[in-house]
Amino acid sequence: MPINKELLDKGIKYLLYALPLMFIGPSVIYNAFINKENVWHYLVLAFGIVFCFLAVYFMFKGIKYLTDALFENDK
Repeated sequence: MPINKELLDKGIKYLLYALPLMFIGPSVIYNAFINKENVWHYLVLAFGIVFCFLAVYFMFKGIKYLTDALFENDK
């Protein structure tokens, strides 16, 4: 059962993109809720939510590429 190295590298790359976003997103959301009196509250909150969604997207995309690389059927 050969492993597709290109898909494996692409999956790891996407997971590495998701790793910092998993920490940055909740930190930005927390910062937005701490500074509610600031006029930029909603903009910072929106950026935090976008970072969290991007982290989830990159994680799913990376896991999909990893499973495709490991369990690819020979056609």
